[in-house]
Amino acid sequence: MADSPGLGEQTLNKAVEIGLSSQLDEVENLDVNIKTDALKLVHGQVDAVTIEGEGLVMQKDLRMEELEIQMTSVAINPMSVAFGKIELTKPTKANAQVVLTEADINRAFNSEYVRCLGWATPTQLQSQKIHVNGQLTTIQPQHVDFRLPGDGKVALNATIKLVETGENQQVAFSAVPQISANGKTVSLENVEYGESEEISPELTKALIDQTSEILNLSNFDLEGISLQVNQLKVEVGKLTLQAEADVEQIPSA
Repeated sequence: MADSPGLGEQTLNKAVEIGLSSQLDEVENLDVNIKTDALKLVHGQVDAVTIEGEGLVMQKDLRMEELEIQMTSVAINPMSVAFGKIELTKPTKANAQVVLTEADINRAFNSEYVRCLGWATPTQLQSQKIHVNGQLTTIQPQHVDFRLPGDGKVALNATIKLVETGENQQVAFSAVPQISANGKTVSLENVEYGESEEISPELTKALIDQTSEILNLSNFDLEGISLQVNQLKVEVGKLTLQAEADVEQIPSA
């Protein structure tokens, strides 16, 4: 078949692009490429579906620099094509890649959504009471600086306000990100403080838990598509997650 998509493919490509865009707060670029032909469509067969996106912002102000999802041998309901949709007749597997930049992760840490709403759960920071220098105190994060310096590590430098005294404390450490056993989250291991001291194990744990919360891959699931990480690559300035996607439905208009 020719490289340029046929009319049926173009219609489906646009329908999926619209369906995906409706789930996102911002989209810089989104490209859907469906490979099939008219005869295969009649029999409910699609050779491949590729979804590539750049600058995709999910709810909660979580941004992906890049998203790529690749599916092969997709079985669909041929009747759904008449309505410009792709209705899967059975779930399928896909390969996915998510790239997060240093700036993306900092944006999530310091976003108004996370400050006002997201910090409220027990694993998060806002207004938690924890022990700092032996005293039980309420903490408020002022700013979190997240860095990807290379060498397979992440680094955090956080300014935390101690409400009762009004003083600010600096917390700085590096750690090695590891994929959790269930493949849904990234945890931080082998914490090192360098020249600074640990002022509170509880505060360190709260920051580590918050990082895991932001890097929870469920945050990046789309409707009908859930991701499970099987490989993590840490480079200077960016974090690349290789994942397997369980696809129950492909979003479409």
